Amino acid sequence: MLRETVIHAAAPTPAHGLEADPITTEVIRHALNSAADQMKRALIRTAFSPVIYEVLDFAVAIYDTEYRLLAQAPSLPLFMGTLNSCVKEAVTNVGGSASLDPGDVIMYNWPYGTGSHPQDVATVMPVFHAGKLIGYTAAKGHWLDIAGKNPYCTDTIDVFQEGTISPGIKFCRAGEIDKQLVRFILANSRVPDMIEGDMNAQIVAVRTGASAFEAVVARYGPEAFWASVEHMFDHGEAMVRTFFENIPDGRYSAVGVSDDDGIGKNKIEFEIIVEIKGSDITIDFTNVPDQNKGPMNAPAPSAVSASRIAVSMLAGCGEAPNEGHFRPMKVLTRPGSMFHPLPPAPTFLYGMPSLQSIEVIYQALAGALAGAVPACSGGCIIGMTYWGTREATGQPWADGSPHPVGQGAWDGGDGATMLHISESATRFSPAEVWEAKNPWIVETMELAPDSCGSGKYRGGLGVDFAFRMLEDVHITCAIERSKTAPWGLEGGEEARANAAMVTFADGTSEGFAKRTDFTVPKGALLTLHTGGGGGYGLAAERDPARVARDLKDGYITVDFARRHFPHAL
Repeated sequence: MLRETVIHAAAPTPAHGLEADPITTEVIRHALNSAADQMKRALIRTAFSPVIYEVLDFAVAIYDTEYRLLAQAPSLPLFMGTLNSCVKEAVTNVGGSASLDPGDVIMYNWPYGTGSHPQDVATVMPVFHAGKLIGYTAAKGHWLDIAGKNPYCTDTIDVFQEGTISPGIKFCRAGEIDKQLVRFILANSRVPDMIEGDMNAQIVAVRTGASAFEAVVARYGPEAFWASVEHMFDHGEAMVRTFFENIPDGRYSAVGVSDDDGIGKNKIEFEIIVEIKGSDITIDFTNVPDQNKGPMNAPAPSAVSASRIAVSMLAGCGEAPNEGHFRPMKVLTRPGSMFHPLPPAPTFLYGMPSLQSIEVIYQALAGALAGAVPACSGGCIIGMTYWGTREATGQPWADGSPHPVGQGAWDGGDGATMLHISESATRFSPAEVWEAKNPWIVETMELAPDSCGSGKYRGGLGVDFAFRMLEDVHITCAIERSKTAPWGLEGGEEARANAAMVTFADGTSEGFAKRTDFTVPKGALLTLHTGGGGGYGLAAERDPARVARDLKDGYITVDFARRHFPHAL
């Protein structure tokens, strides 16, 4: 394996001569965010699959010609931090910016450039003003099936089992869709109608964003616009630097633990080092294990994205991030490692180590500044993909969804219940949509009492789901942290780990975490138990009034209170 270090840092700043006006800067910043939001709305309104229009399993953003983030719309954070790589690699692979014309749209899903598995397909459109390239709009969304060995996999051994690859292809030229290429794409899917609908929706999104982006530049003029962009970046950078200036200089580390690589059964430990020097932060992934045989490998852009999420959620003051927020940050990865795999290493479960790395970064920072970060969450998105053939029509169908977990408590409050922070702007489908689209009944969807970690502040609760199958359904279950419970901080206690189980009609049951193409027969019950959040502080210090309220609300039982909060009884 190669051993050199690769540095991922914010893009350099090109020179622009005009001095920025702060009021104009704010107007332009909000106008760009509005343009990105228009992209999001256009995609939601035209998408064909619930995984796009309900779950919001996508990201949309606007970039300049240096691949610097100008604006994004709240959607899937884990995608967002990889989009600059998607844009840069897509453009490079069609011959560079000189090969682009107005109306072109590029398709790109090579995992080592997108930072995702092949199902997460990026569409990139160049944007022109007065005949000059000014940047790009990009949309990246999960396509339900692109001819992998299964629609979703936990056991791939190389990238070629994971789906059809588009290594940077113009599928729109000067506004015209390449119909032959579309036929090829649809021929390589089990659910072509869904894929075609979502493909067209992503084209609509990037076109919508391109029009809105160009309109902002036209309204204020290129010189004033770019001067305001630099001022906007400077402000984002200053906010983040202010946060890290308050953390003592040093190298801080923590170790994460994954259940297995999807092929073997051994746990995988990986260390992440966080170095603070003044207001600079370096996140170092070079000491992680070599790339895995199974698909628990996160391409380098995913390591960058996870690091950006961790930093912006802590230090971004709740603002939509731009490139300036990431100037104080460097990310180090090692080629040939699980956070920088080399082709043809499998990457299908890239998200699992990526989102766990966010928790590990926070655990490392907990040693640097008490109270700065929360305890561990359930640590997973409990990803489920379902597919089959409908009995009545013979038509193929597919769907997929993440599921919420308990969040870790923090120095000041209890944890919430929501999707993992890496998917914090996404959601799962309502029960009504699930039941209307798919062959099952949702029998249970409820907060799970006693699933939280106790402490002065308790963690958020996990959730119990139960689906009664009305037809035979194929599933792939992708669950992590089923063997390792979410940790607490400052004396807080562990929470419930994640689990899944199928109970068959004869009363027998089978539990699992990672499983590819498992048939859940008609009449069987699929049960998900999502993890809780770790506690923060000593349980003996919890306010008795909070214990009483949790008992009244049914969040904990009397037995739980007796074990963990006897002082409150």
